Amino acid sequence: MSDAETLPPHPLLNDEDLDRLDDFLDSEQVGPDALDLIGAHGLLVALAVAPRDVEAATWIAELFQGEPRFADTAERDIVLGLLEQLKHNAITTLEQGLLPELPFELTLDGLPPEETPIGDWCAGFMEGVFLDETAWFETDEETVATLLLPFMALSGLFDEEPDMADFTADPGRLESLAGQLPDLVLDLYLHYRVPPETPKPKPRRKPPAGRGKRR
Repeated sequence: MSDAETLPPHPLLNDEDLDRLDDFLDSEQVGPDALDLIGAHGLLVALAVAPRDVEAATWIAELFQGEPRFADTAERDIVLGLLEQLKHNAITTLEQGLLPELPFELTLDGLPPEETPIGDWCAGFMEGVFLDETAWFETDEETVATLLLPFMALSGLFDEEPDMADFTADPGRLESLAGQLPDLVLDLYLHYRVPPETPKPKPRRKPPAGRGKRR
């Protein structure tokens, strides 16, 4: 049994730091289009999974959708430092084969995903994918599409897509996927970090001594 199956999900920030970020992202210091804590968490976990790095300036602009009104340099350093720390801790957690703890209950309670934190988190995750979509689908596009399908279905961003209607029509399936989100994140990370196993060459049998020799 793996560590991921025996250990509880690993928090990416402690409660105090999450509250600090939540207060700032929910304040009037950021614009109305900025991601909230749940969406930002999803975005940063996607960046931790991503097959190549995205520049901080790029994802910060996506997260805040404009320049936040930091009270001073110290507040700016604290907020941006916590966001960087969350991403770094996600990478470390996944690198150890552990599951990331998500800051909400992993159940839909019969609600459409887009009306729950699960939908908000998955929408934030997909925003992280969109920042460098080419890299995500550069190799093995079909496998990546399959791995991302649960995040797409739960995000509510693709409800108008014809191929998504049948997939999202089953509440039981969506409920099951919601409960598996930490495992699905690890699956995606491992897809990009662990190369597929190649068959080991079979050893050639040596002919018995003397075979093929002329007397």
